[in-house]
Amino acid sequence: MITKPFVCVLLAMCAADAPAAAAEPSCVTVREGWVRLPPGSAPMAAGYGVIHNGCKAPVTVVAAGSKAFGEVSLHETTLVNGVSRMRAVERLPIAPNASVALKPGGLHLMLMQPEVPLKNGGEVPLRLSLEHGRKIDAMLIIRADAPRSPAR
Repeated sequence: MITKPFVCVLLAMCAADAPAAAAEPSCVTVREGWVRLPPGSAPMAAGYGVIHNGCKAPVTVVAAGSKAFGEVSLHETTLVNGVSRMRAVERLPIAPNASVALKPGGLHLMLMQPEVPLKNGGEVPLRLSLEHGRKIDAMLIIRADAPRSPAR
């Protein structure tokens, strides 16, 4: 049958393109990522950083995860009538060549159920899932205190 040779050639062509695609640098990055060291053995921590979309098209973050935590999600803290409220963020769209800051008192990562001991200076792996299946990996530094903003 002619179908089998055609499928084999098609698979070989896809396999040849796979290393090039895998080697291509991601246009979505996480910079200045950090996790606030929780007090004692608290069951949750918060993560921060800057997600930058250097792509030519918009992207949407639809999930987050980490091998160091049982559950990771995006949240936003807002002030409503003088009361601080937090809500889950299901989708985080980022325009082309734009950045979104995850910071205390605003958008942030909720890192729940730590699966490893957290210590100052340690690292936490982070994986962001984008719409359409792309994954972005980053490392967050564990810090006892927030980093100082650079002088401008």
